[in-house]
Amino acid sequence: QNGVMSGLMQMLLLKVSAHITEQLGMAPGGEFREAFKEASKVPFCKFHLGDRPIPVTFKRAIAALSFWQKVKLGWGLCFLSDPISKDDVEKCKQKDLLEQMMAEMIGEFPDLHRTIVSERDIYLTYMLKQAAKQIELPRASEDEPRRYIPAVVVGVVGMGHVPGIEKNWNSDLKIQEIMRVPPPSISSKIFKLVLKATVFGLLGYGCYRIGHRTVQLVLSMPAAQSYLQRLTEVP
Repeated sequence: QNGVMSGLMQMLLLKVSAHITEQLGMAPGGEFREAFKEASKVPFCKFHLGDRPIPVTFKRAIAALSFWQKVKLGWGLCFLSDPISKDDVEKCKQKDLLEQMMAEMIGEFPDLHRTIVSERDIYLTYMLKQAAKQIELPRASEDEPRRYIPAVVVGVVGMGHVPGIEKNWNSDLKIQEIMRVPPPSISSKIFKLVLKATVFGLLGYGCYRIGHRTVQLVLSMPAAQSYLQRLTEVP
């Protein structure tokens, strides 16, 4: 539905999520599920999913990588087996260690970091600022002066986004550019074509082999041989 490369990337990230769940005994994203439960207890509280849509993020991330970077990233995600301890999770709550991990990620895939982290910092900041605008109270008539009350907003984000949100908070943000999905690259088109040709080729070969063996099996049956012999005797 979202494209071949985007679908493959989602499958790989689901594998990473399953690896983390298996290692820690808890699924990633627990903070967001807890936030939803707490928000449902507050009267008149509106719960809003304020992150950029996943298909947009994936497509922009894939378009930002070269063919070999995609292969390298996919290979690394496929064979992810490093053990994760709860001590590692506690260490990740320290801001300096988190920034160090981000710096290592920037060094290997700078374009991936830009699309998955930096652009989403901008998007999350924009959505939080929209939610934090003052609320206008209803007026009895047009002559009545406008009155506003401050909005009470609780934003729940991953810790890795906090420095970026703080950095962008006082900036005039535009999100039109980071919402644009670039057209697929030539390498993506070639990969998609090769993948389709491979799948259909394997299906065709499988059908041929099954059909060939089925015909051989049918012809080896006594009834079929007797019928063929009768045909050859017909003048």
